[in-house]
Amino acid sequence: MRILLLTHYYDPETGPPQLRWSSLVREFVRAGHQVDVVAPPPHYPLGRLLDTYEGGGAGSTEEGRHGETVHRVRFRATSGSVGSIMWDQLTSAVSSVVTVLRRRDLAPDVIVATAPALPTLAAGWLLARLLRKPLLLEVRDAWPDLLAVVDRWEGGENRRHPHAKYLLARFAARFITLLQRSADYVVTTTATFAEVLQGRGVANVDVVRNTAHPLPNYTEHEPRQPDGQLRIVYVGTVGRAQGLETAVRALRIVQDAGVDVAMRVIGTGAGKTRVQQAAEALGVPVTVRGAQSRDQIHLHYRWADTFLIMLREWPALSMTVPSKLYEALELGMHVSASVDGEAARIVNATGAGFATPPGDAEALAAEWIALAKRLPAEPDQEQMRGWVREYAEESRVASDYLEILHALAAADR
Repeated sequence: MRILLLTHYYDPETGPPQLRWSSLVREFVRAGHQVDVVAPPPHYPLGRLLDTYEGGGAGSTEEGRHGETVHRVRFRATSGSVGSIMWDQLTSAVSSVVTVLRRRDLAPDVIVATAPALPTLAAGWLLARLLRKPLLLEVRDAWPDLLAVVDRWEGGENRRHPHAKYLLARFAARFITLLQRSADYVVTTTATFAEVLQGRGVANVDVVRNTAHPLPNYTEHEPRQPDGQLRIVYVGTVGRAQGLETAVRALRIVQDAGVDVAMRVIGTGAGKTRVQQAAEALGVPVTVRGAQSRDQIHLHYRWADTFLIMLREWPALSMTVPSKLYEALELGMHVSASVDGEAARIVNATGAGFATPPGDAEALAAEWIALAKRLPAEPDQEQMRGWVREYAEESRVASDYLEILHALAAADR
């Protein structure tokens, strides 16, 4: 089977979408399938071409590290603003369509288009129609539901005349729903969102979860021996959706209760400056660092007593499970979760730690105060890893994915 993957984010980048598809492609190739990846040169998270990239850039073709063929397309440098990121994604989506149509040797049995990068979904839909091949859309987060909060960032929903971003978001939401309904298959990463899409008339929907990707230099977390300090680590996107300011407020409450506490925030995103400013204003010990390489993350995990998972109290986020939760489960790290919905249920079901309502700094602080009194943190590591083996192990997830792709390709013959 020949699989054509359209994605805006790909190896050698190391974010959650990149790690997911690198592992899936590895397993697809191992199973004897040919994979063509259409993606821009690596430019995440900096918004410019990565200094370590040695490929030929846009217009080039290279062999990926798993034996896949990677066709690089155009992109635009970004400043981090929503507008510049959207132009970048649109540029790559258009370039992807042009690249595939020009390459007459690209003859896929099935087309996969994955978000994030919503324009990529439209590129996949167009190519599927032009090439008359089955289309699978992968929607990793709750799109288009997340678009409902776009204009809240600027208060647009309270204006008499809606902001342009609000109107654009509403149009995009309807368009994405139409794409999902017209696709031959839709894959989500949570059962909750799959049910929502089915209720909207999306006929063929299945769940293929994110996975726990092996971490260099660190296979199992050993609870740190207590020394009087509670140490919290957050690793991941520091954006609007995470709302890490809630954790900062909780730290102030914990300190006021007489607990020695420290937190590290590792990652990049639009909320990084706000977290730093909130920590300084409240006088709490938060160290904020940029993105770290995968082979350095273990240093922060060894340092910590508990792993923080956070999402804001937006309805769409209750249908989301942060990918870092799977990593914490596989490592056996205690989890402090400020989430609800499916993510909270997983934390509670696996004995990984605790889950408090998102946005509730008092509840989060109360759990941290209680945790500080019973260190070392000792979650149910056996149950956590058992859950990963059943639902989020790389080869198992890839096998489930291939079963769907085989059925699509066979139905097209």
